[in-house]
Amino acid sequence: MENYDKQSLNAMPGPVPDFRGNDGSLVSVLRTLLIFTIMMITLPIGLYFATKAYLFEASMGYSSNDSYFYAAIVAVVAVHVILGLFVYVAWNEGSRQTREGKQD
Repeated sequence: MENYDKQSLNAMPGPVPDFRGNDGSLVSVLRTLLIFTIMMITLPIGLYFATKAYLFEASMGYSSNDSYFYAAIVAVVAVHVILGLFVYVAWNEGSRQTREGKQD
């Protein structure tokens, strides 16, 4: 076996980086991601069934086959709106963090 010096084993290669300053931004990013994930799951599905039953079949009198088609279009549009909002919020959140970092 090789003989190792105790000081060389206990020596750290350098200072340990401090990641505690980023906890607020990490929590903010995760909260934004969670909110948009929940919206992405619930909103299109809810809009699909709500518009199919109440808007297209009950109010407009469309047949069941036609209401499936139009409700699916509403759900797809909702998905695209949510994705667009997510990109907008993520873009502005990133630029806000860089502006805060530049003020130091």
